[in-house]
Amino acid sequence: MSSQASDYIIFADESGDHGLNYIDPSYPAFVLAFCVIDKATYARELLPTITEFKFRHFGHDQVVLHEREIRKDTGDFSFLKDRARKQAFMEELSSIIATTEMTILASVIRKDLLAGRYWHPDNPYELALAFGLERASLCLNRRQATATTTVVLERRGRQEDDALELEFRRVCSGQNYLKAPLPLEPRFVSKAANVPGLQIADLVARPIGRHVLNPGQPNRAFDIIETKLDRSTSGEDNGWGLKVFP
Repeated sequence: MSSQASDYIIFADESGDHGLNYIDPSYPAFVLAFCVIDKATYARELLPTITEFKFRHFGHDQVVLHEREIRKDTGDFSFLKDRARKQAFMEELSSIIATTEMTILASVIRKDLLAGRYWHPDNPYELALAFGLERASLCLNRRQATATTTVVLERRGRQEDDALELEFRRVCSGQNYLKAPLPLEPRFVSKAANVPGLQIADLVARPIGRHVLNPGQPNRAFDIIETKLDRSTSGEDNGWGLKVFP
């Protein structure tokens, strides 16, 4: 693997539960979203923009933007019960995502279909991770083929993180669809570290899942995300920026 550091960094976060013991009928999917962003764009544009956004709405920058809490108006986001404030907040947040130059890739595992089709289905998280790492590598290959890119993931627990790192390294060692080593390196950080890139990945994951489950339903968040999905040379995002399985 190359020792040269890439000009890019990747943030990955999830939506939904990856377990198959219980499948939520209202959201029978597990989504892993990858945001690929140029380090200069991240440092010079996204970081100060998110900091200013937090200062404006909270008076400080210690709040972690969390999709579920924003959607449900809970915790630090209880002030969003005021419809006018929520609309202004969401429009500004949507604008930040829309104007930040980045490439989004997402693996969506339809847990309902997976459980119904296979006797011994693979772990949805591991499936989503492999699909995402393969596509992230292809995306970066077109920009900076030999450099090593860090993939930042949120800590979930020692045991889970160890198992995930093992799977990450297995896929990147060459046990993947491309049958080649992938120049990607994992980095686990806690939610308390307040990493804006992870918060953006968290914000985009659920709208992607909602779109896959209900493509006919209006989804303003996905309309923005769709413009950032990685695409083939012919402009196809299915199987490129968006991988749905099975």
